[in-house]
Amino acid sequence: MTSTQFSLLVGDNPFHGISHLSQQRARTRFDQSQENVQHAANLVALSLENGADGFMFSVDQTTLSIIEQVSQNHNGDPIRLYAIAPYAYEYVRKATQNGGVSGLAKNLAKEMLFSSNIKVVASNAAGLLRLNLSALLKTYVAYELSRIKAVAKKNVILESFMLHEIITDMTLALNLKDLCKTYITFLEEQNIRPGFETRNFPYLVNKFREWNIDFSKITLTSAFNKVGFQMCPSKQECEEALSRACEAEVIAMSVLAAGYLKPADAVGYLTGLSGLSGLVIGVSKERQATETFRLFKSGLPSVELSDYVLSEVKM
Repeated sequence: MTSTQFSLLVGDNPFHGISHLSQQRARTRFDQSQENVQHAANLVALSLENGADGFMFSVDQTTLSIIEQVSQNHNGDPIRLYAIAPYAYEYVRKATQNGGVSGLAKNLAKEMLFSSNIKVVASNAAGLLRLNLSALLKTYVAYELSRIKAVAKKNVILESFMLHEIITDMTLALNLKDLCKTYITFLEEQNIRPGFETRNFPYLVNKFREWNIDFSKITLTSAFNKVGFQMCPSKQECEEALSRACEAEVIAMSVLAAGYLKPADAVGYLTGLSGLSGLVIGVSKERQATETFRLFKSGLPSVELSDYVLSEVKM
C-alpha cells in the first residue's frame, strides 16, 4: 500500500456556462466565459497555485484553448488532466453549423481521418465500413486524444480519458460488455487510464463486477455530496457501492451540490467516505479559486490507495 494525497481537480462547468441549480447563474457564467478564455485559464492557474492538482474537462474548443494557455505558462508540477468525451453541446452546435446530422457526420469523419492516429484508422478500416461499434469508438477516441495532444504543450500528464455519462450509461443499459472491454483495452494500449463518468454509480459497479472488469485499472466519476444531490438511485446506495469499487480511482463530482453547500460543509462529509480518491470542483471567481482549494487541501486527509500503475502520457 502506498499513501497519496486526495486529488483535487478544477472542473470546467462554469467555463461552459453550466449550473445545475440556477438558469440565471448559468447565463451569467456563459457570458463571462465566452468573453474571455484567458480569464478561465487564469482561474485554472490560480487554482493550481492554491492546492488543485489538475483539471477535469469536457473536450471542446473552449477547454482545449484553456489547456493550451495554461500549459504554455505553467512552470510547477505537471498538470494532471482528466478528459471527458464526447461533449454533447459541441456536436449539437456543429450539426447546426453543418446542415444537420448528415453534415455533422461528414465533417466529423473528415476531421477524424486527418487528425487522429492514422494507424488506428487503418487498423479499423474494415470495421468502420461495416459501422462496427468497436471500430467507431476506437477511431473516435483516437481523434479526441489527438485534439488534446495538439494543445498540451508542456508540463501536462493525461491521467485518464473518460466516456461521458450519456455513452457510459447507455453502454450499461444495452449490456454492451464487449464494447466496454474493447474501449478499456484500447486506452491501455495507448498508456492512458480508461475512465467512465456515470449518473448511476451503483448500477455501473454491479455491471462491472458482473463483467469481471478490473477496477484497479479504471477511473470512475460520479456525484457524491452531503445532501444526495444527483446521487442516483439514492445517497445510501451510492455510498454502499463505494466499498465494492474500492480498487478503482473514484473521483467525486457535484461535491458542493451545484453551490447549495458551502465548502466547509462538504469537507466533513467527503472526509468520512471510504473509497474516494479525489474530487472535482468548478470555480468561476478568483476568490473561489484561491479559498476553495486551500480549504479542501487543509481539510482532507491522506488516503490509502491500492498499488497500481498510473500510466502517464506526457504531452
